[in-house]
Amino acid sequence: MSTETQPNPDALANEIAAQSNLLNDLRKQQADPAVVEEAKKKLGDLKRSLALLQNANAAAGGSKEGKKKERMLLKTPKVHRSVLCGTRDYGPAEMYCREHIERIVKDCFTTVGASQLDTPVFERKEILAGKYGEDQKLIFDLMDQGGEQLALRYDHTVPLARYLAMSGAITTQAKLWQVGKVYRRDNPVMSKGRMREFSQADIDIAGTWDVMIPDAEIISVVCTILTRLEVGEFIIKMNHRKILDAIFEVCGVPPEKIRPISSAVDKLDKMAWADVKKEMTDEKGLDPAAADRIGEYVKHKGGPELLDMLKADETLMANANAKVGVEEMGILFTYLKAYNVLDKISFDLSLARGLDYYTGIIYEAIVEASAPPGFKSANAFASSSTTPSVSNAAPPPSQQEPKKKKPAKKAASADDEEEIDESQVGVGSIAAGGRYDNLVGLFTAAAAGEGKKAASLPCVGVSIGLDRIFALVWPKWVERGMRSKETMAYVMAAGDGLLAERIELVRELREAGIKTDFLLKAKPKLPAQFAAGEKDEVPFAIILGGDELKEGLVTVKEQRWEFVDGKKAKVESNDKGTKVKRSELIDWLKSTPTYKDWSSGKLIA
Repeated sequence: MSTETQPNPDALANEIAAQSNLLNDLRKQQADPAVVEEAKKKLGDLKRSLALLQNANAAAGGSKEGKKKERMLLKTPKVHRSVLCGTRDYGPAEMYCREHIERIVKDCFTTVGASQLDTPVFERKEILAGKYGEDQKLIFDLMDQGGEQLALRYDHTVPLARYLAMSGAITTQAKLWQVGKVYRRDNPVMSKGRMREFSQADIDIAGTWDVMIPDAEIISVVCTILTRLEVGEFIIKMNHRKILDAIFEVCGVPPEKIRPISSAVDKLDKMAWADVKKEMTDEKGLDPAAADRIGEYVKHKGGPELLDMLKADETLMANANAKVGVEEMGILFTYLKAYNVLDKISFDLSLARGLDYYTGIIYEAIVEASAPPGFKSANAFASSSTTPSVSNAAPPPSQQEPKKKKPAKKAASADDEEEIDESQVGVGSIAAGGRYDNLVGLFTAAAAGEGKKAASLPCVGVSIGLDRIFALVWPKWVERGMRSKETMAYVMAAGDGLLAERIELVRELREAGIKTDFLLKAKPKLPAQFAAGEKDEVPFAIILGGDELKEGLVTVKEQRWEFVDGKKAKVESNDKGTKVKRSELIDWLKSTPTYKDWSSGKLIA
C-alpha cells in the first residue's frame, strides 16, 4: 500500500512566496533570461499544485467530518490566487504616515470652505453601469441575500452624483469632499500604490457658477495639497474634452468611435505612439489616415501659447466644440495665473481621461515616477513645445514584453496570470478629475421616467490617490527619520510605583491636549519605563519621585534621536533632566520647540 505523504497547502503557499521573491530579485539583478524563465516556470508549477490541492481538499471536505480541522491561513484576501492580490495591511508606523497625509488633505479641503460627505461603499449595480467606458470591466460585482445586483464603488464621483440627484439636484452651489476606500479589479502593483482596494480623497464643486472659476479653484487645491505633502516636483496635465472631441471630428473619427479612440489616446503616457495607433486601427477599426491626422495634434503640449497654435488652425476652429473649448481654456489660464500655479500646468492635447462622464476641462497630476521607468517620451517632464518632434520613441523591451505573445487560455487560468515586473511599472497619475455637467442629470432623468423633464446640476472635481501618494511619501518619511507615533510625553516613577500620582498627572496632561502614556504596571522598574518610552520614540520622559513631589517638582528629560548607519538611534546623554514645577509643567511643555513643531511629524531635527 502506498505511503506517499500528502502535500501541505501551507508549505506550498510559503514556497510560492519564496519563489516569487526569488523571481523578483532575479529580475532586479538582470539575471540571465534562461534563469529567470526557469524561476518563472517553477513558480507557475507551484501555483498549479496549490490550486489542485485546494480543489481536492474542497471536494473531499464534506465527506470527512471526523478529519482534523485544518489550521487557519492568516493572509490578506486574494481576489485571484495570484501572489499580487491587491490588498494589504498597514502597520502602526505606516498608518501614522498615512494619517499625516490625510490630515493635510482634509485641512486643505476645509480651508477652501468645503463640507464633508460620506456615501456607502457599495451601490446598486445600475448606478455604476455605463459610466466608466472601457474600465467598466474593472467593477467588483456583488449580490445581496435577496438577489439584488450590487457593486463595490469604483470611485466617489458617481456616488456623489447619485446623492445630489436623490436630493432633487436642488443644491445650487456647494463644495463637498469625501475620503474613503474604492475598489477596482485592476492588475495590482503593490509597491507603486496601484491596488484593488485603495483610498481616494475627492473634492467637488456643484452648481452653476461663472465659467472656469470653480475649475481653477479645484486645480489650485490640488497644487496646494501636493506642495504641502512634499511629493516632489509635479505637473498638472490639462486638456478640454470639447477640444479633444473636435480634433477627433475634424480628423474623421465616426461619432460612435470617439469614446473608444479617446481611451486609446489616453494611453500615450505609457505607450509609444506606434502602439496606440495600432490599437486605434487594428483593434478599434479606425482608418489609418484618420489616426495619422490625430497623431499630428495629440503630440502637442505646452502652456497658454498652445492656444495660439490652435486658434491659427482654421479647420479646427470651424468646429463649434473647438471654439468653445479654446475660449474656456483661455479664461482658465487667466485664473490659474492669479492663483500663481501656471508653472505647474502643462496643456497636453494627448490627455483624454477614459471615463465617459467628463464634458469639459480634464486634468491629472503626475510626478517623475508616474511613467514607466525609462519611458520619458510619454512623460510631461520631458521638454514641452508647441512644435514637438513627431518621432515615435518605443519603450524599453521589458515594457513591450507582455505584448509580444499572449499565451493560449487554459483551465483555471487564474493561476496562470502573468507575473508583473514591478520595476518596470510607473506609479501613474496621483490625482485626476475634470468637469462632468451631465452626470447628475443622467440620474434625475432616469428616476423621472421617459419624456419627463428632470433637473440637472453641473459639477467639477478631482480624485486624489492616497495610496499612490503614500508610495511616494513613505520612503522619504523613513529616510528623514519621521515619527511613528503621536505620543509626546511618557510619565514614569522612580523608586516606589507612585501609580495614583502617575495616573493623575497623565489625566491632566491628556486633558490639556498633550498625548501621554505610562506603563500599565503598579510598581514598574525605571529602566523598563524608559525602554517603553524609547520604543514609542516619545520625546519627553516625565519622572516622578517621592521627594520631588513633596517639593512640587517633576523631572523632565528630553530624549532625542539621530541616524546611525542609516537607522534611527536614541542619542545617549548624561543629562539628568530639568526640574520643573508640577503646576507649570503643561505651560513648560507647550513652550518647547518640540511641541510647536509637532504637527510636522519630525523626530530627527
